Amino acid sequence: MIPDRAGDVLLVGSVPLSDAATVMRTCGRHLGRRLSSLPDGETGDRVIWVVFQAYRVFDGHPQLETVARPAAAKPGEDREDWMPTSMADLWDFRVKADAGPVVFDDLRYAEVAAESYETFRALRDAGEIDAHLRFQVSLPLPMSAVSWFFRAPGEIDKVFVGYQRALLREVEKLTALIPAQDLAIQWDVCWEVLDIEGIFPHTPAGDPWQRFVDGVETMSAVVPDEATMGLHLCYADLGHRHMMEPKDLSLVVKMANRACEVSKHPVQWVHMPVPRDRDDDAYFAPLANLDAGQTRVFLGLVHHTDGVEGTLRRLATAKKHLSSFGIATECGLGRRPAGTIPGLLDIHDTVADAL
Repeated sequence: MIPDRAGDVLLVGSVPLSDAATVMRTCGRHLGRRLSSLPDGETGDRVIWVVFQAYRVFDGHPQLETVARPAAAKPGEDREDWMPTSMADLWDFRVKADAGPVVFDDLRYAEVAAESYETFRALRDAGEIDAHLRFQVSLPLPMSAVSWFFRAPGEIDKVFVGYQRALLREVEKLTALIPAQDLAIQWDVCWEVLDIEGIFPHTPAGDPWQRFVDGVETMSAVVPDEATMGLHLCYADLGHRHMMEPKDLSLVVKMANRACEVSKHPVQWVHMPVPRDRDDDAYFAPLANLDAGQTRVFLGLVHHTDGVEGTLRRLATAKKHLSSFGIATECGLGRRPAGTIPGLLDIHDTVADAL
């Protein structure tokens, strides 16, 4: 039986706890009746989102050259050497001159998802998480996976086709391993947002809107009918700082409308960011232009730093502009101290009563 309040809260993906079982138990205990799907927390190597691909797929690839990597951790620094500390500290790769068409055999997303799904199923069978929950897998659109790490002119174009083909195979593999009726796939859309904003000096030639549309059309086509699917629209969050601050919700509303129009699979949800200091009508006013049918909107109103009070203030303004929506944090939780997670989940639970 699905609880009445399921779908009030979205967990964007990453949760910085020790392992998938701990994430699922903790989030299920605090928010299970509020959720429609439950992620595995993107623990371990996936804690810094697509850096997982730089570390595990691109570095050491026989057709690629690693030309820059994150600085080594300083003595006493709680960081592994593959982890960047800032946007200036990212990995960078080039395609070797004699490489030919670049081929990626295994992106490792399906492998990890299948392992986490076994944990999810065992906890569900034992009654430790709610029976109505789907298992949530968050994946980057292809441009969001490669574009950060191939910064020389023309390099993105050399790897994009091969990477997109590999990501399509990953979705096919994971949907062969996980029953579609148990599956929720979220496409993480970050590079595409910032690409349309025009902030990147090394973006490929062509229309960034078309790149976004093509990504949604192509990747949504391989999601099974029985699975649910959503989009997380993001302005980046390395070090809890956006690469640029959104002036309002106008761009992500337009992107949501376009995605719902072109997607080959129904878009069940769209997540939109809300900066901590934006509780003004001007930020939320573009929601009047939302044309996404039955798609559930999740607004990233929840911030740990000002807790229930600040979140309720943003919620009150948002409700003047959209009658029905769910809540989330602005981005994933992966870069937060683990000790803050139970309290942050409780903020969601308390605030959801005001929806």
